[in-house]
Amino acid sequence: MESALLSILTLVIIAEFVIGNLSNGFIVLINCIDWVSKRQLSSVDKILTFLAISRIGLIWELLVSWFLGLHYLAIFVSGTGLRIMIFSWVVSNHFSLWLATILSIFYLLKIVSFSSPAFLYLKWRVNQVIVMILLETLIFLFLNLIQINIHIKDWLDRCERNTIWNFSMSGLPTFSVPVKFTMTMFSLAPFTVALISFLLLIFSLWKHLQKMQLNYKGHRDPRTKAHINALKIVISFLLLYASFFLCILISWISELYQNILIHMFCQTIGVFYPSSHSFLLILGNPKLRQASLLVAAKVWAKR
Repeated sequence: MESALLSILTLVIIAEFVIGNLSNGFIVLINCIDWVSKRQLSSVDKILTFLAISRIGLIWELLVSWFLGLHYLAIFVSGTGLRIMIFSWVVSNHFSLWLATILSIFYLLKIVSFSSPAFLYLKWRVNQVIVMILLETLIFLFLNLIQINIHIKDWLDRCERNTIWNFSMSGLPTFSVPVKFTMTMFSLAPFTVALISFLLLIFSLWKHLQKMQLNYKGHRDPRTKAHINALKIVISFLLLYASFFLCILISWISELYQNILIHMFCQTIGVFYPSSHSFLLILGNPKLRQASLLVAAKVWAKR
């Protein structure tokens, strides 16, 4: 029964892997074609492209970790193998999370209009702001990798000292607890920034609708549509990443109680975040949405 459920979960995660690579690869392909033809890309297209690349890396890392956890668990005892797996997860998750947050900030600065001098200063220099935020996040990444490396070193030293210790799933929680706690702490900052962007977008939309009360355009107003479209993208990111974070938490608890099925199930649900969010980004971007409809029409015509 357990092996059958693991086989089903493996098929599901492979399907998510394929879907995630197709959706993120589509974003990269369309924007690269656009860049080759026009020799330039808009700021939002650049963010989407790098976000899609980071998501592809994250999906590949999650799939490799899945199969290594099922069939080659002893590789985690190797210092080199352990560092490669953990560091690749940290780096891909870092850029996936922060680039999605930067996308939220970009929509906020482009759409919202506040009279604050500080906000207007940031709005007029939105491209420089985005670059500076991205560069500053490298400090968080560097500190995160240092802390993770300390946990790995302590773990390996403990393994070397304990000569009668045999590696198994029962030993994983002592390592995964500090690692996942560190990852969680470093994930709070971008998640909080994205949440603040979402709240400011709602406040801006409310103020805009108040001004439009005597105007019969209603939801056909371009600024209203821009607000709603940005809100859809930001709230989808927040909800999907919250589910991803919740899966990590439940996965850690299942490791403590050595429940491999719950652990694997949470990993399967967790892959849904980087795979599905890209579809929502495609639907929310006019150029990508139009390109996807053209591709779908050609595929349907060939049938």
